[in-house]
Amino acid sequence: MNETTNTSDIATADDPAAELTAERLNEYSARFNADRANIIASTAATGNGVLKAATDQRGLRRLPREFSIELKQGSITSQRRSGRCWMFASLNVLRQDVIRRWNLDDFEFSETYLFFYDKLEKSNHYLEEVLATLDEPTDSRLFQAINGYPADDGGWWAMFAALAAKYGLVPKSAYPENANSKDSEAFTQYLNAKLREFALELRTAHAHGADVETLRRRKTEMMNDVYRIVAVALGEPPATFDWVVRGKDDDDEDKSTKTGDDGKTGDSKPDKTDDGFGDGFVSGKLIVEHGITPMEFYAKYVKQDLDHYVGLVNAPMARTPFGRLYRLAHDGNVVGGQPIEFANVRLDVFKKAIIDQLRGGRPVWFACDCDQFALRGEGVFDRASVRVEDLFGIEYTMGKGDRLEYDVSPSNHAMTLIGVNLDADGKPDRWKIENSWGKDAGRDGYFTATDEWFDDYVNEVAIHDDVLDEATKAIFATEPVMVQPWEPISRATRCA
Repeated sequence: MNETTNTSDIATADDPAAELTAERLNEYSARFNADRANIIASTAATGNGVLKAATDQRGLRRLPREFSIELKQGSITSQRRSGRCWMFASLNVLRQDVIRRWNLDDFEFSETYLFFYDKLEKSNHYLEEVLATLDEPTDSRLFQAINGYPADDGGWWAMFAALAAKYGLVPKSAYPENANSKDSEAFTQYLNAKLREFALELRTAHAHGADVETLRRRKTEMMNDVYRIVAVALGEPPATFDWVVRGKDDDDEDKSTKTGDDGKTGDSKPDKTDDGFGDGFVSGKLIVEHGITPMEFYAKYVKQDLDHYVGLVNAPMARTPFGRLYRLAHDGNVVGGQPIEFANVRLDVFKKAIIDQLRGGRPVWFACDCDQFALRGEGVFDRASVRVEDLFGIEYTMGKGDRLEYDVSPSNHAMTLIGVNLDADGKPDRWKIENSWGKDAGRDGYFTATDEWFDDYVNEVAIHDDVLDEATKAIFATEPVMVQPWEPISRATRCA
């Protein structure tokens, strides 16, 4: 007996059960109108939108905005109309240490600086992937995945780390935002269009007998055009720059001479004037750098070794057993940069590492599905506050693994965890999140997530290896399982 089921045997145009008939629609309508709650829900949803109609003020009132562990941070950043969330979140992890170490009131890295090189590196990576798949049909699953997002904005922590290691970092003052970094859609659209033209040229030349060496020389010429596009859109980043910044006032320090950690000295000031009003001078240490390079700035002012950060994922799918290391195939930006890897761990291990990192005073980069049960204006991620199930009269019953498997909740946004509230038993019940949507989103730019929401929709984190237990550290010494671009945990953080 043939056990194979042919889909044509399940439903055909000749099968009455396959068609959505007028009679069946009338039946659905009659059932809908027979329930008064449906009419009320429809009135609320059509007049206010689904999220407003589903918002439960009781849920919002029950969600405190204070946390037992809470880190200080600088001003809220804004990615504007770009997909750079992963980059903003990554830099927000590092800037907290810069602010604290150098006693600054505030500080922000230049996201545009890394954006410039990310576009170049992604373009080069894409063209190298084209060269590696010259014999793949254009409609193959692999080529479709490679060709889907040549130089789009999204990415992972490991891609940020690869950029910082190769190009260094600069303060925002050295390379500020511009029109195309703040709204990247048109720039990226035309860059991708040219890259796909280049792919066609390379594949056509290969079909006519050109060898790989000839094609790679042509690719090098193509990258000159890519550089021109990116430089026109963003402006060239600085090779060197000046940085002058003053630290916070400190009344406990000797104000007569202010010397920074770099040995450079600010103006000499008297301790007190004869009129009794005090010296009247700003007293913070003055840091002065002239002609510093991005790599020098990174080495001198950012005292974190990104090689010690690793990726953890909580992906409870049958295809991805816990305790294994997974590496994303065909994904990345910097050719030759660190691979994108995640150790898949149980939820308790996942959360303990995060809490331990927060206890140690370091923020945590994370990726999640920010669309589910989310109120952007109120700054809330909470199922009890977004009662769409009550509004629609249904229930969402999928577990986390099934949501990942069926593409219900892929990672679409990266943010920074900067706080957690632990209950009387030491268990987390809510989390504080620094977002990159500006101060008008959430509560002055900050969001609160319930622990239930966290369990369901937070998928990946970047963790410093010094907070990991020995069993988790050991995972990173194992042979990685390669994950193809179309598999669930391989879908890049495209950024909301």
